[in-house]
Amino acid sequence: MIKTVLFDVDGVLLSEERYFDASALTVWEVLSSEQYLGLSPNEFKTQYTDNEIDEIRAQVFVQDEVLSFLKSCGLNANWDMIYLTAAYQIIHLLKQIKATAKERITQWVTHEINRDVLLEMKEALAETKLTLNFGGFLKDFQGADATKAGLFAHLDKIAQEKLGVDYTVFGEQGELWSTCELISQEWYVGDQYVLQSTGRSSVQLGKKGFLTDEKVLAEPEAITDLFQSLKEAGVQIGIGTGRPELETIEPFQHLGWLNHFNPNKIVTADDVLAAEKVTENHKGLSKPHPFTYVWALSNKQKSIPECLATVFPIENGKETLIVGDSLADLLAARTMGCSFAAVLTGLSGEKAREQFEEYEADYILDNVLAVKDLVLSLVEK
Repeated sequence: MIKTVLFDVDGVLLSEERYFDASALTVWEVLSSEQYLGLSPNEFKTQYTDNEIDEIRAQVFVQDEVLSFLKSCGLNANWDMIYLTAAYQIIHLLKQIKATAKERITQWVTHEINRDVLLEMKEALAETKLTLNFGGFLKDFQGADATKAGLFAHLDKIAQEKLGVDYTVFGEQGELWSTCELISQEWYVGDQYVLQSTGRSSVQLGKKGFLTDEKVLAEPEAITDLFQSLKEAGVQIGIGTGRPELETIEPFQHLGWLNHFNPNKIVTADDVLAAEKVTENHKGLSKPHPFTYVWALSNKQKSIPECLATVFPIENGKETLIVGDSLADLLAARTMGCSFAAVLTGLSGEKAREQFEEYEADYILDNVLAVKDLVLSLVEK
C-alpha cells in the first residue's frame, strides 16, 4: 500500500532542458566574456535565441554526451557539471601557455581561483593563439571513479599531469566553483532574482532568466489532476529536489501547482546546503544521499541530526514511493527501503530504461502521468 509519493522535479515534472541551457551558457561565458577569460568577447552576449542556445550547448556539452556521462556517474547538481566542464577547459588552455607561463600557472592553480585570477589568466591567454577541446573531456575522464568525489579527484589528476604540478585546487569546491554557481544563477533566475538567489550581485547584467519559461514534461493541467487525484485518494505528496527553493517555488506558483503541497513536504537544495553547514561530519548530503527524501518524509519535523541518525531501511519503507529520473534518486530510495518509480523523461529518455532495469527499479514509467494509475492501483493493497 502506498501512503506517500515524493517527486523529484527535474526530469520528472519539469524538463532539465533550461538548466542544461543555463549550464552551457555559463561555461560559454567563463570562456568567452571579457568579465572572465575573454577568448571571444565579440561573440558573447546576454540574450540568445533558442537556436543560438542550442548551438552553444551542442558545442560545450558535445551534443549532450558530456551531460549524459556525468549523469551516469550519479552526479545530480548542475553546478558540479558546470564546474567540471569549465575547469577542464581552463586546464586545457593553461597547458597551451605552459612553456611561457609555468610560474604563473603554478601560482594560479595552487591557490583559490576567483574572478581576479581568471582576469590574470585572460591577460596571459591573450598572448597566444588557443584552441578549446570540449570533446577531450570524455576521453580524459575515462577511468574516473563514477562519483562526485571521484570526478573531482580525477580533475585534480588531469590538472597535475597536463600542467606538470604536484598539487592543484581543482579537486576542491572552492572559489572557481562559486564563480560558476553565480554565473549559472544569473542565467537561470535573471537579474531580478540573482541577489535573492545567491546573496551576491550580478557581475554581468542583462539576463532575463528562465523561471517563467520552463519546459513542462506533460500538460500542466494533467499534472495538476495527478496531484489532486492522489490527494483525494488519501495519499500524501511531497517534493525532494536538487533545485534551490526559488527555482522550485516560482515555477510551481506560475504553473498553479504550489497550493497542492504542504510547504513542509518540499525539500530543496537550499535545505540540503543549510544542513551541510551545521553538520561538519556529513558533507555531501545531496542525492544519492537519502537526506532530501528523509526530511521530506518527516514533514521537516525531525531535526537534521535525527534525520542523519535514521536507521535504514526505514520502517514501512515500501509505503513510500519515490518518483525520479536518475540513478541518484534510485540509490536514495534503495538506501531508505522505499519503492522507486523511474520515469523516462530525463536527459537520456528511453535510453535510461536499460540502466533502470539493471538496477532493478520497482517500476519504469514512460512519464509522470503514469504515476496516477500506478499509485491508485496500489492504494488498496
